[in-house]
Parts: sequence; structure tokens; C-alpha cells
Amino acid sequence: MFYYVSKIAWFFTTPSNLLLSLILLGLVLSLFKRLRRFGIGLSLVFTMTTIALGLLPVASYLLLPLEERFPPFQDDGRPVDGIILLGGAVEASDSKTRGQIVANESAERVLDTIQLAHRYPAARILISGGGGAVFADGAAEAPIIADYFKSIAIDPARLLVEHRSRTTAENAVYSQELAKPQAGERWLLVTSAWHMPRAVGVFETVGFPVTPYPVDFRTAGGSRTHRPFAFISEGLRRLDIGTKEWAGLIAYYASGRTTRLFPGPQVSAGGSASR
Repeated sequence: MFYYVSKIAWFFTTPSNLLLSLILLGLVLSLFKRLRRFGIGLSLVFTMTTIALGLLPVASYLLLPLEERFPPFQDDGRPVDGIILLGGAVEASDSKTRGQIVANESAERVLDTIQLAHRYPAARILISGGGGAVFADGAAEAPIIADYFKSIAIDPARLLVEHRSRTTAENAVYSQELAKPQAGERWLLVTSAWHMPRAVGVFETVGFPVTPYPVDFRTAGGSRTHRPFAFISEGLRRLDIGTKEWAGLIAYYASGRTTRLFPGPQVSAGGSASR
């Protein structure tokens, strides 16, 4: 039930959808004589709001603390037993229709996993991602990525394919069941930097320690964070992503799916952050 409620609620509250709905509401109200001025004013206000949110770096300010919550992975020489790739980088239905892998703007998740597979040839590779359709089963993403990995000569014996999960919380639950991690093993978690806090939080909750390997950054950091966007659509897209992720953190914490509101690096007894 949580899955369906969250997906439907998010459709209507996504900033870009909500802003467009309010503009259209104003236009509809302007058709009524008594509400004409109010409707026109409403449309103008939210049209200007849409333009401002699309061009100004508001989305960057939302995404930056998410993306900088975990530092980039540094190879310290410790062996890597496994690599977890979270879904979200491949359009499963389009891939099945086209007969070849169709990646989206999060393709770095797949690309960096391939790089890690070559860097750590003994590591198992767990691909987690099922169908994400609300009113249908949908095509599962993990088997498509697994087939692609096999086609580029990654040993099929290394692959673990988790194809049931529809949410980040389910990613963690089903990955833990499939991998059965042993004490002392090191598993790298590959997902978008802006998604890493929530992902780490749910893996912690199910008792699956992971080492974050953030990729797919949407902010440049430093002074470039303050730069406006060149296209309204670009700013709105990133605003949608940032808003959804912060809402997800709150919802997961409130529902007990994570034990920390804003998961970050754990601090060891010696005072250093563990990764």
C-alpha cells in the first residue's frame, strides 16, 4: 500500500506537475466572469514562479547537501567482495521494445559498475531492480542489465539478479536475502550521489553494511552551484529530483524504513568516519 500511495501522491505533488496544474487552474477560473481577475492573476503568478524555479539554482541548493553527504570512494587496498548496482539507470520497457539496452540520465550507475567489475575481478555483482509500474507489473530492469553485462564478457557466474524490488527499501530487503553477506565482507553500493543517503539508510536498517560509491552527480559544487540554468526544463527536472529525494527521506524515516532522518557516514570509536 505504501508503494501505491507514494507513487500516486508524488505524481500530483511533483513540482513541475503541480506548477502546471496551478497555471491551468488559473486559466480555467478565468473563464468565469466573477473569477476572471483572480484566475488570470493565479496563472501569471505561477507562470513566473515556474520560470524562476526553472532558471534560478534552487534545485542545485536542494541537491548539493544530498550529493555531498558521502565523500567519493577512495580505494584503500581492502578487498571488495561484492558490488551492488541499484536500478534506475535503464528504461526497461523501452529496452525490451528496442531489443537493446536503453539508458537514461543515470547511466553512470551502469558505467561505473562495469569499471568496478574490471577493477575487482573477484567481486560478485548484485543488480537490484524490478518493475516500477503502478498499475501493472512492468518490465524488470535487473535482468536487462544482467544480459548486457554478459554481452560485454562479464562472467555470468559473478552476477546476482534481484528483480522483485520496486522501491529503495525493497532493494535493500531483497538484496540482503540474495547476497547473504557474511561478517567482514565489503560490498560497494553504486547509486546516484543524490540518492545515496536514503539508500545507505535502508541498507543499514536491514543489517547489510555497505560502502557508498556515489556516482551520477547533478551539481558541480563550489561556486558553480550558484549558476543559473540555461533551460527552464533542466532546472525543473532537477527540482523534481531534489524534492522527491528529500520527501523520500522524510517518508522513510517516518515509516521506520530508516533509523536516521539524514543518513551519513558512520563515525567509528576512534573518531573517523567509516565508509
